[in-house]
Formats: sequence, structure tokens, C-alpha cells
Amino acid sequence: MKKEYIIPIFVPHLGCPNDCSFCNQKKISGQTKMVNAEDVKKTINYYLKNFKDSNKYVEVAFFGGSFTGIELEKQEELLSTAYDFIKMKKVNSIRISTRPDYINKDILKRLKKYGVKTIELGVQSTNNYILNRSRRGHSFEDVKKASKLIRRYGFVLGHQMMVGLPESTRNDEINTAQDLIKLKPKIIRIYPVLVIKGTRLEEEYLSGEYEPLTVEQAVEISKDLLNMFNSKKIKVIRIGLQNTNEIADPNNENSQVVAGPYHPAFRQLVDSRLWYDKLSNTIKGINSKVKEVKIEVNPSDINNVVGHKKINIKQIDETYDTNLIVKSNAKVKPGKIKLISI
Repeated sequence: MKKEYIIPIFVPHLGCPNDCSFCNQKKISGQTKMVNAEDVKKTINYYLKNFKDSNKYVEVAFFGGSFTGIELEKQEELLSTAYDFIKMKKVNSIRISTRPDYINKDILKRLKKYGVKTIELGVQSTNNYILNRSRRGHSFEDVKKASKLIRRYGFVLGHQMMVGLPESTRNDEINTAQDLIKLKPKIIRIYPVLVIKGTRLEEEYLSGEYEPLTVEQAVEISKDLLNMFNSKKIKVIRIGLQNTNEIADPNNENSQVVAGPYHPAFRQLVDSRLWYDKLSNTIKGINSKVKEVKIEVNPSDINNVVGHKKINIKQIDETYDTNLIVKSNAKVKPGKIKLISI
């Protein structure tokens, strides 16, 4: 199997027609200068030099704004530079992210010409009231139309959704996941809302109009969403914003995060919570009261089974008065538990 590598190139927030209440891409990415062809070339060459595997799949990903909303000349400058590396067989494909209302047939034909394979849509919610409340400037109808077009033109469809938007409830977020599943994306990103400096949401937070989710609340809903997407074999490629100098603990003086469910290992918290449910069900399935349970799991699952700072081991002990011993066994399939002894 080929090792997959992503070369991220951040395009400043120039392609979006409006500022959503939660968004300040310049502060999130830490980048304000528009990239050019030379920047793209330098970035790709830098990453290629550091990729060690010979058997690899490399994708250039334009992140950070609504790519298809920036001026056409700039789009083609960036895309053609990346496409040169595809023609040299140093890069395999290109990925872009954009708004649902910035997709049409002509745009898709142009993206196809330059070797774009994956298009991620910033959906955030499928509830039109919540979209309007967050000043998204598009509707769920735009999402449906764009998703169908993207799939019809043979691209890999990705969706990005948020939890904890103003006035959004758990039911709204479950409904959004159900709506997205029907549109058949291949990949999903789940982003709990963080309050970022310089946004309208910061004003609402400071005035008491908006209350962000706690880490616990965000983990619980994200776990349920992950379960839903996993059950439909839709790959969740990220949960939570990537930890950077800007996206960090609000107590850090360089952090742009004012409040919200920030955690440096948020994805692990969610994955571990899923495993806790599995471990709990395994112990409940044992008829007798046990003091010690030994299990084996695949090596790739060890960290999430044990949990961040061994939280799952501690909670099993506190809840069931049971000492859980976890061993590694490559013969156990990923995602499975093998009960060894009681």
C-alpha cells in the first residue's frame, strides 16, 4: 500500500464573499500574504525532499479559503504550477476546498483540466436557519446541488461540518450528518466551533449571547457523528482544528482562540471515547464480577484503547472496579478486541 502524503498550501481568505460569524482565516492559518507560483513551487519542492517513502501517493492541497472564489487568473496560476509537478510525475493529484455556492459545470471542467481529484465543501450545517444565523451566505440547496455535480464529474467529494454553531443543537448536528450521508461523500471533517479573536462570534461570546460547547460536550457529539459516518464507511479524516501556534490553549499568549472546546489531542479524545464504549460493553458482557480483564488489540489501536493519559484504564477501574490490561497483537484486526482472560 502506498504511503499517502499531503502538501498543504494555505490560500488567504480572499475567495469568500462574506465573513462567517465564526471565521477569521487569517488568524487561523497565521498567513495574510497571498501565495504565488513561486511560493507553490518552493513549498512542493520542500515537502518532496522530506518524503522518505519511495512507494508514495502525493497530493497538493490548497486550504484556507474558498479556492474557486478567488480571481480566475490567480486560480490558474496556482493550479498550473501544481499541475507541472503532476506532469513530472512527482505529484499524483490536487485537492481544493471551497464553498458550495462557488461550484458549477465550468468551474469543475477547469479543475479537472488541472488534475484536481478531491473537492471539499464547507457545509457546516444543513439547517438553513443555522446557516443564516452564522452568516454563511449559502443554503442547503446549494450544498445538494454542488455535491451532486462534483460526484457527476468524477471528483472525490468531501464535506466539512461544524458542531456547536450558534443555536445549533445535538439534534441539528445529527440531522446534518444524516443529510450529508445521503449525499455520499467519501471523506468528512468535523470541526467543533472555537471562538476566534476578531470574529463576530467573539463579540457574541463576550456579550453572553453565545455559549461555546465544553470539551466534554464536543467529544460526545463528535463521537456520535464519527460512529454514524464509520457505519456508512465514510472516512472521517479530521476532527478538530489542527494544533498550531495560532490554534492553541487560550491561556497561551500567542493563541487566537478565545474560548471553546480546544484540546491539543481532540481527535484522540473522540477515538478513545468510542473505544471506551466498546470496552464497557465487553465488561458488561461478562456475567461474573471480575477484578481483572486482559485484552489484545491491534498495535495501531493501542493509544486510543488506553486513552489520552490512560483515561480509559482509569475510568474502567473507577466504574467497574476492574483492572484492565491491554496487550498488543498484530493478528487482531484493527478496531477489534480479543478477550484473553478474566
